[in-house]
Amino acid sequence: MKILVVDDHALVREGLCQVLQGFDPKEVTEVLQAATCARALELAHFNRNLDLVLLDYLLPDMDGLAALEIFGQRHPELPVVILSGSANPSVMQHAMELGAAGFITKSSLSDSLLNALRKILAGEIYQSSNFSPLSEAIKGTQRSLTTPPVLSPRQQDVLLLLLNGLTNRQICEQLSLGAETVKFHVSNILRIFGVSTRTQAALEAKRWGYDQASPARSR
Repeated sequence: MKILVVDDHALVREGLCQVLQGFDPKEVTEVLQAATCARALELAHFNRNLDLVLLDYLLPDMDGLAALEIFGQRHPELPVVILSGSANPSVMQHAMELGAAGFITKSSLSDSLLNALRKILAGEIYQSSNFSPLSEAIKGTQRSLTTPPVLSPRQQDVLLLLLNGLTNRQICEQLSLGAETVKFHVSNILRIFGVSTRTQAALEAKRWGYDQASPARSR
């Protein structure tokens, strides 16, 4: 598991690193750190096997939401979670509209944070309990498909593993595929479902029953 923490406060980064070491007792969690958006984007470029990004809302060189948008454009398959020091519903809604996989306040307890990240990696969209349900926040972030999207057999293999909460690296291992190949398939899956993040793709796939049986293969 490889996670990128982006925050301009060293104490916050170090604290998150300590918490994230308890993410999965069966697997070593590698945590990369960045104090600026520019450094974060550089690390993401050179670490194609990242599983998750924790991105602070307020950063010195760029607004966190602007950085979120860039991450979505350059790394659409990578879940990005916004961290905020305050519970601002309008900021949360904007973040979800830009494709954030979650919005978590820094006041969250460590166990709550880890549980939230596990849900996000399993394909769910997460918000802190300070907010109302997400249905309105994510409304309009994806186009409404009227017929079941048709995926190739390999795309369906990748999607089913994604729905089971596997990261890109784990999908590589399961299917004996290269990292760039898996990234290519995930990007095409997002395009086919008309969404901008793998979390939204998982929600749309479940709506069409891909978590139970493949509509394309059953035809």
